[in-house]
Formats: sequence, structure tokens, C-alpha cells
Amino acid sequence: MTRWARFQHAGQVCHGLVQDDSVLLHSGLPWASPQPTGEVLLLESIAGQAWLPPCVAGKIVGLWNNFRAAADKNGWAHPAEPLYFLKSPDSAAGHQQAIAAVAPEVGRVAYEGELAIVIGRAAHRIAREDAAAAIFGYTCANDLTAIELLNRDASFPQWTRAKSFPGFGAFGPWIDTRFDPSAATLRTVVGGRERQNYALADMFFSPQELVWRLSQDMLLAPGDLILCGTSLGVLPMKPGTAVDISIDGLGTLSNTYG
Repeated sequence: MTRWARFQHAGQVCHGLVQDDSVLLHSGLPWASPQPTGEVLLLESIAGQAWLPPCVAGKIVGLWNNFRAAADKNGWAHPAEPLYFLKSPDSAAGHQQAIAAVAPEVGRVAYEGELAIVIGRAAHRIAREDAAAAIFGYTCANDLTAIELLNRDASFPQWTRAKSFPGFGAFGPWIDTRFDPSAATLRTVVGGRERQNYALADMFFSPQELVWRLSQDMLLAPGDLILCGTSLGVLPMKPGTAVDISIDGLGTLSNTYG
């Protein structure tokens, strides 16, 4: 496995290659020929707010209705093409970073455990067979949503507003460049209770197909994030709730809301 983390160390923002219980610091961006600095840290020395989102995303694209089980249970049509929205890049939060609760008038907030794709090279109107090469790696994500705000105005669903509060785009703890999501399972544990457990293979559109199709609409740049959507088990949370999103073979993203 090759896992890249981003964190604060000695007052600086650092990138590091995670190997077992150690982190090998590198200069430069992980997808742009990074060079080892020779400094090595213990992984356990990175804790709490020291973790940062593992990349700075120029844009965060989120998928809606990308899992068969959720579509079938909710009576949604199977989509002919990806249905997506944009989250503000400023909604990003890293592993173990606290996510501030929204104002009471915003209403209830739900967690959504998801797989996220990290783009590693520019992709615009690429061929289908080139999509895999544009993927740098994968990470765990929590696509938080202000569910009451989303449809508060019947004339205009507020996707961007409902999904862009600070911390509503949590992802991490690292980017794994060799992870294969085809046989993996995602689990979301909320306040110590498992709420989501679903196979990533249940997607309508695989990660490679998402990259290919989205690149036909927009320029995907290195560091951009694509959230692959979520499945059954999404529920609102109370402030003070701990949420752990685990993907087999990839890692666990942990945050507390409020």
C-alpha cells in the first residue's frame, strides 16, 4: 500500500508517506514527484487537530443516487448518467478535526459515509480507457448534509448551501494510491452504533466511469475530490456525536460533530 497523509508538524504543513507505524516526510505534492526529506515521524505523534485533509481540493464533487439498494428502497429511478452537485472546498475537514454544529435554525444534519476519489492528473473530455490513470487514489469521506435546509424552498433545492458548511466535507485520514474498491465494504458507526454497512460494488457508476463521465462536463484537476455517493442508513445526528467511517483495506475517518 502507498498512503499519503497531510498534517501539521513543527508549525508547518507537511506531506508524508505512511509506512506501518512511521511517516516519511516529503517535499512537494504527492502526485507531482515528491522528494523525501529524510525526516521520519511516528504515526502516533500525529493526533487530533494536527491531521489535515490529505489534499487541498480545488473542487469537491458529490454524487446523488449512485447506489442500487438506496434507489430501490426509496423508489428512485436508476440514473442514466451521474447526478451530482458541488460542495465548497472550504467545507473540507481532516481526520479527527472537530466539525462545528450549525445554528439551530438550519435544522437537522445527517452523516453520509462515502468513498472519495482523488484526482492525480488533469482530465477533460478524456477517453473512457484513460479514466483509471487520472485517479491518484482513494480516501474515506463524510458528506454531511443539512437535510431540512435542502428542500426548505420548494422552488429551488439548495444542494450547495446544505452541503457546504465548514466541516461538511470531511475526508481522510490519508490517500491510498493502491486501494481497490471493487470488493470493499463501507461501515459508518455513529455514537458507537453501526448505521451503515454496504458494498462499494453496489454503485451504478464505478469510480472509473465517474471520472470519465464527469470529465466530459468539467476539467478535473489534480487534488480534486469526487464523493461517490452513499447508500442506506443515513440519519440525522445530535451535536456531540462521534462518527467513524471505515472502508476495508483503506482506513477509518473519525470526526465529532458539534
